[in-house]
Amino acid sequence: MRKIRILWTDDEIDLLMPHIIFLREKGYEVETANNGSDAIELVKTSHFDLVFLDENMPGISGLEVLSAIKKILPSLPIVMITKSEEENIMDKAIGSKISDYLIKPVNPNQVLLTIKKHIDKNRLISEKTTQDYQIDFRSLTLQINDSMSFNDWIDIYKKLVYWELELEKSSDETIIDIIKMQKTEANNAFAKFIKRNYFSWFEQKNENKPLLSPSIFKNKIFPHLSNNKVFVLIIDNLRYDQWKVIQPSIREMFNVDEDGIFCSILPTATQYARNAMFSGLMPSEIQKLYPDIWLNDEDDGGKNLYEEEMLTKQMQRFGIHKKSYYNKINNNKDAKKLVENIKNVLENDLMVCVFNFVDMLSHARTEMDMIRQLAEDESAYRSLTVSWFEHSPIFDLMKILSQEKIKVIITTDHGTVRVNNPIKVIGDRNTTTNLRYKQGRSLNYNPKEVFEITQPGKAFLPLTNISSTYIFSINNDFFAYPNNYNHYVKYYKDTFQHGGVSLEEMLIPIITLSPK
Repeated sequence: MRKIRILWTDDEIDLLMPHIIFLREKGYEVETANNGSDAIELVKTSHFDLVFLDENMPGISGLEVLSAIKKILPSLPIVMITKSEEENIMDKAIGSKISDYLIKPVNPNQVLLTIKKHIDKNRLISEKTTQDYQIDFRSLTLQINDSMSFNDWIDIYKKLVYWELELEKSSDETIIDIIKMQKTEANNAFAKFIKRNYFSWFEQKNENKPLLSPSIFKNKIFPHLSNNKVFVLIIDNLRYDQWKVIQPSIREMFNVDEDGIFCSILPTATQYARNAMFSGLMPSEIQKLYPDIWLNDEDDGGKNLYEEEMLTKQMQRFGIHKKSYYNKINNNKDAKKLVENIKNVLENDLMVCVFNFVDMLSHARTEMDMIRQLAEDESAYRSLTVSWFEHSPIFDLMKILSQEKIKVIITTDHGTVRVNNPIKVIGDRNTTTNLRYKQGRSLNYNPKEVFEITQPGKAFLPLTNISSTYIFSINNDFFAYPNNYNHYVKYYKDTFQHGGVSLEEMLIPIITLSPK
C-alpha cells in the first residue's frame, strides 16, 4: 500500500521534530519546509496528500502560501496551524478553502486525528459502513423472508436503497456484490408478494391495500389546497433512490414533511400509471367513462394527451373549485419558459408540471452508446440524474418556489429497473412491444417466469379482446422474441426499462416539501 505523504511547513520546523518523528513511526512520509517559497516549489515538483501550514511565517505569509498552493492543486487538503484565533484571519483562511485548522501548541494525537479525518476518512467510513451493513444483513434477510404487508416492503426497500447508496463508493467489490444479491432476493420475494396480493387490492372491503396511483391526488395533493398553494412536480421515471440523491440539493430550500412511497399500478408504464394518477381512475374505468380520450396499446397516437382534461374532471368529481395550471416539459427550452412565466403561473392554486427528462435519459441510454457509457451502472445513472437536476431550470424553479413559500410535492408515475435476463415469449402481430409487459390474445410463455393476468377485468385493465392476457416480467427479466433473438438480447441487455414487477418500478416516491 502506498504511504501517505505529508508536507509540514513552519519557520520553526526544528521545534516540531518530535511530532514529525511520531508521524514517521506511524507509517507516514513527512517532508518539511521552513518557509513558504520552498513549500510552493515542493508542491510543484512532488506529490503530497496533505499539507500542514503555519499561518505566521516571515517572508511569504501562510495565507499567501495557501492561495499559491490552491492555484497549483485546488483539491490538495491544507491544514492551517496558527497561534491566533483572530476572526478575520480565520475568515480569510476558511474563505481560501482550508480543510481544517489547529491552534498552537498542537499535540501529536491532534495531528494524527486530523490526518485520519482528511486522508483516511474515506477508508475508515467505508470500513465502518461495511461492518454496519454486515450486522444488518441478517436482520434484513429475515425481514425479506417474513414480510407480510405492503408497509413491510416499503421499510425493506428504503433500507436496501440506504445501504446501496452507502456502499456504492466502497472499494470492497465483495460487499457490493452482496447488496446486489440481497436486492435480487428481495425482488424475487416481492414478485411472489404481488402475485399473492395484487388482485385483493381492488376489493372494496380491503382496508389493507396500499396507496395506489389513482388515489395520489385525492389523498396526497388535494388536502393541501385548503391552506396552501401547491406545486406538483411529476418527474417521469423517477425512482426512490434517485430522489434520495437529489434530496441534498434542495436541503437549504425546503424541509421534507413526508418522505413517502406509494405503489404504481400495473403495467408500470406511463400510459396506464400516469393516466390513472391524473384521472383518479383505473385504466378500465377511464376507458368506460371517457372512451374518446383513452387509447389502447395497439391504437395509433399519443397515449397521454389528455392529462389536463383528466385532472379537471377529477377535481370536478371531488368538488374542488380551485384555479389550476398544467404543463408538460419535454426540454430545457420549455422549462426556461416556465421559469420566465412563473409569476403568472403562481396565480393558480394548484400547479402541476410533468418533467420528462429522467424518462428521456433512460431511453437515450438504450439508444445512444455514449449515454450508455456515461451511465454504465446504477451509481452512474444516479449521478447523471443529480447533474441534470442541479444544472437544469427545474433547480431555478425550486429556488423561486421556496422564496415564494409554495408547498411542493415531488412524485412520479412509475420507476425503472435495469434488465439483464431475457425471457422468451411468442405473440401475434398485435402483441404489445414493451419489454417488461405484454398484452395480447395469443401469448406463448412460461407461467412460472411471469406474473400473469388472464382476466384483465379483475385488475381493472382494458379488455381489447375477449381472450386478452397481460403478462409482466419480474425482477431484472425482459421479454425477447425468438426471431433475431441474439441481436435483440445484446441490444437491450443492461438497459433501464419499465412496465413490470419490481421494487424499483412499483415502489415510488411521493415527497411533500415545505419552504424554509
